[in-house]
Amino acid sequence: MTLILAATPLGNPGDASNRLKSAIEGASIIAAEDSRRFHRLCADIEVTFTARVVSFFEGNEEDRSRELLTELKSGATVLVVSDAGMPTISDPGFRLMRDAIAQGVEVAVIPGPSAVTMAVALSGLPTDRFSFEGFPPRTAGARLATFEKLRFEERTMVFFEAPHRLVDSLADCVNIFGSDRNGAICREMTKRYEETIRGTLAELSTWAMSNEVLGEITLVIAGATTDSASLTASDMVARVREFEGAGMDRKGAIATVAQEFGIAKRLVYAAVIDANKMSQ
Repeated sequence: MTLILAATPLGNPGDASNRLKSAIEGASIIAAEDSRRFHRLCADIEVTFTARVVSFFEGNEEDRSRELLTELKSGATVLVVSDAGMPTISDPGFRLMRDAIAQGVEVAVIPGPSAVTMAVALSGLPTDRFSFEGFPPRTAGARLATFEKLRFEERTMVFFEAPHRLVDSLADCVNIFGSDRNGAICREMTKRYEETIRGTLAELSTWAMSNEVLGEITLVIAGATTDSASLTASDMVARVREFEGAGMDRKGAIATVAQEFGIAKRLVYAAVIDANKMSQ
């Protein structure tokens, strides 16, 4: 009995490994996120199989995991594949893997294509430390709250996003991370229309609003300046007053401080207002 998680090509079937092909041929049960796409993949990579194929997606993951565990304990070799990339990475498979390990089932992973690492490499942003944040929440309020928690994250950040939500997500990124923070939009990686757009978040936002966004999207955003989280309200206010003392108007001073420290202007403005109230 063995549970195997296998990475599948992001789009280009030439990225399928020999280990993946052998696993498909040798499995007794194949749990596929989309059985039609799995059959198409097998046709593209010219591999045949005798396994029973079952659907394994977010909607049935809990029930199907229990069924697959029963099959594993009966001696089956179960192969799990998602539509693209590695199962469990924003795709089904985590619960099954966790429970299989807990119950002493032998597990294995066949490495391969990864949208996360490919996007980090394509972005041109620091790769020594990065975090994968999955899909941002769909609703504006929850999405803003999520980005707010990441405001001072110093690692390069990687997100998946649906094409129809990219404009709204980037607008929220500009609002929270600042317009000058660098980033990259990686679209349709390894596919015919692969494209990477690099620039500031303001430039990425303008691009998204000016183009029809289609296909799979991975968004990479540069981390915050080192130690930016230690910036206090008093530091912001002191810097604003320094610029005002040099002859700059308050609006310009606030904008300059926000840009200097890579934070949203509204935070600097709020710090100045609070400081003025306390001094009255």
